[in-house]
Amino acid sequence: MRHLIESTDMSAQEVTDLIDLAIEIDANPQGYADRCKGKIMASLFYEPSTRTRLSFESAMLSLGGQVVGFASESSSSATKGESLADTIRVVSNYSDIAVIRHPKEGSALMASQFSLIPVINAGDGGHEHPTQTLTDLLTIYSVKGKLSELTIGFCGDLKFGRTVHSLIKALSRYADNRYVLVSPFELRPPDYIYTILRENKRKTVSDERLDDHMRDLDILYMTRVQRERFFNEEDYVRLKDSYILDTAKMRLAKPDMAVLHPLPRVNEIAPEVDKDPRAKYFEQVRYGKLIRMALIIKLLSAPVGRPIDAYDTQYR
Repeated sequence: MRHLIESTDMSAQEVTDLIDLAIEIDANPQGYADRCKGKIMASLFYEPSTRTRLSFESAMLSLGGQVVGFASESSSSATKGESLADTIRVVSNYSDIAVIRHPKEGSALMASQFSLIPVINAGDGGHEHPTQTLTDLLTIYSVKGKLSELTIGFCGDLKFGRTVHSLIKALSRYADNRYVLVSPFELRPPDYIYTILRENKRKTVSDERLDDHMRDLDILYMTRVQRERFFNEEDYVRLKDSYILDTAKMRLAKPDMAVLHPLPRVNEIAPEVDKDPRAKYFEQVRYGKLIRMALIIKLLSAPVGRPIDAYDTQYR
């Protein structure tokens, strides 16, 4: 049995295989329409979500499977005091695979240790969001034809942005990528992200200015400043509009630079940028469904055996 808890729980080769499968599904959706017939996915979302939850549910339905679950903590037995461990023990008897989003870091890992079925982390606090990372990797590969030898800029909330943390970890395994980390000082990435980049000997630049680096970027990954991660409203208000990508900034960029964003956006990308062919963030949404279809197939096809601890696999 396999789980997906962190973005590096799968080897680079496995990620390549998933990307290939997603591309194949895109080319021949009818060929996979009954692939998960008779299977049930539990959708356990303790935090609000539009794209991720609907993407997973649409993916399972498109594979011929069914979906059960809840869309908020308030509609679950957590309001009665039930632990996540007990919830996953119960849900394991109703379904074949579980997708979990939870506000607490480490929650998905803990759930996997009590689960009888594969668990997919759909976001645990400010820690990781591995299926968004798979979405991002498929998007980058689709627009650039490779995952290496790229200059990738990350801009915005790099401290709490779990999508940023997951993607940097995943991309650090590919050769000759260069990273430009743009954020206010208060929203710089956690120290462990810098450690990962140093250990992999990846060239990294940290700055508070985006304009100075636009002309060098192959990929610009924009993020919103996340109000829900702040304890102090004044800090959020002061930092929320630190960076706004508009047509003036886009004129500084390469003709083939691609703009990605995990969504939802607030003010960090002006609507006028949507018309630019380099804006790929709505294409990311479609790629998200495809890669999640591929992932569900892979995890449901894995041989049943001793549960694999996410921190004790051959890929770590």
